[in-house]
Amino acid sequence: MFGIHLLAAAVGALVSSTANVSAFAPSFSISKPLSHHHAAPTTTTTSLRLSEENPVEEMTDEHRSNVFQALLRDLQIENVPLLGCDADQVSSLNAAIWTTMAEVGDNDEEQRACLVLEKIPTTALVAFAEDFTVLKTQGRLMDYLPELKRYSVSVLGKGVGPALIIETKARTEEEKTTAASLKAAELTFDKDKTVAALKSFIGRVVVGLEACPYTKSVDISAVGLEQRGIKPGPVGYRYSPTTDACMTMSMFWNCICEMMSEPDENLSSIMLSLPGIGSGDSQEAHNRFAAVVEVVGRYLCLFRGDGSFGLVHFHPAYDRSTINPSQQAAYGHLPPTNWLRPMIKMGGHPDEAENLSDDDIALSNYQRRAPHTAINILRMNQVNAAAGAKSIVDLDLGDGKTEKASGITLYTRNTLRMAEMGKDALQSALDADIAMQN
Repeated sequence: MFGIHLLAAAVGALVSSTANVSAFAPSFSISKPLSHHHAAPTTTTTSLRLSEENPVEEMTDEHRSNVFQALLRDLQIENVPLLGCDADQVSSLNAAIWTTMAEVGDNDEEQRACLVLEKIPTTALVAFAEDFTVLKTQGRLMDYLPELKRYSVSVLGKGVGPALIIETKARTEEEKTTAASLKAAELTFDKDKTVAALKSFIGRVVVGLEACPYTKSVDISAVGLEQRGIKPGPVGYRYSPTTDACMTMSMFWNCICEMMSEPDENLSSIMLSLPGIGSGDSQEAHNRFAAVVEVVGRYLCLFRGDGSFGLVHFHPAYDRSTINPSQQAAYGHLPPTNWLRPMIKMGGHPDEAENLSDDDIALSNYQRRAPHTAINILRMNQVNAAAGAKSIVDLDLGDGKTEKASGITLYTRNTLRMAEMGKDALQSALDADIAMQN
């Protein structure tokens, strides 16, 4: 885990960290692979250079240290809080950043804080700051992440030392009204009822319909993988009523920290309930859900966390055809809808692949239609053991197109079962789950 504290008034000898940090991967190069569930990863690497002309790169360690201390003293003079953090891993780094952002952003007024992370390489901080800057330019996401528009994140002194500057603009009157309304909405959610409703869904779909053949109860997962070196363990149910994207990220990364601190047999996986994110079943609610969970996966992949953890996303109006990208693998989501017929055919059911209607195929979405937004955090050693060594295949999509895909048998079976049950039965059962939390 991590701790954040207000640094003493006298700035000590803080220097730019170059120490190795225990993380998901041995380096801090960043990548964005596709989902391990459906396709072989395609990796692109983003440069971590501060800039071509950055003078910091030419400084001696002593010079960097002196400049860093001078900048921190300037911030103190300006009454900017200096927050020291003992994070030493990618997981605790992200938990610290997003928790600080959530706390800073909770204030309506303009805010500024400096987060000092002595045990984290500056390149990792640059990676985060650069990606957040890029995120804010992506209208497709930012249209449904309006709270993030207030924020800016930068590395102090172009990377002269291990510190981030987190700033927010003052809320407009309209934004104040919206924020107050969302805070009030958070008070309407009941933790016990919310978790009970999610367990009902898991018992009905994941266990009862065997959507995941290695989950035999709502409380224990990874059952039946012992011969592949995996021990069963309890499912941890975690909950937050937050309506805020930053607090969602904070909750998620704290869950990652928790899983990293516990062995499989003590905590096999986590189901994180987020009823305040994309609440309801409207298209607007679904778009909000999709944007938030995309950012969750984005920052897990940024530091190659997808090599250690897998994600499964749920929403009451889950619709894979409106998840970006709609015709390619998307991390944490079902295979694209247009892949399902070829999967069913490859799975040994050519007649069903030919005869099922588009509406029948679309019922596959009910695998992920839970009573509220939820994220299942899985350990990748379990996912890989369940999939088997030869799970990735070339899927023929027709017209000369092929894609790497996995889970053919599982997704074939689940799609056929959903089609067999029919929409009325599936929706009626979902409505009953939703009613449990109201």
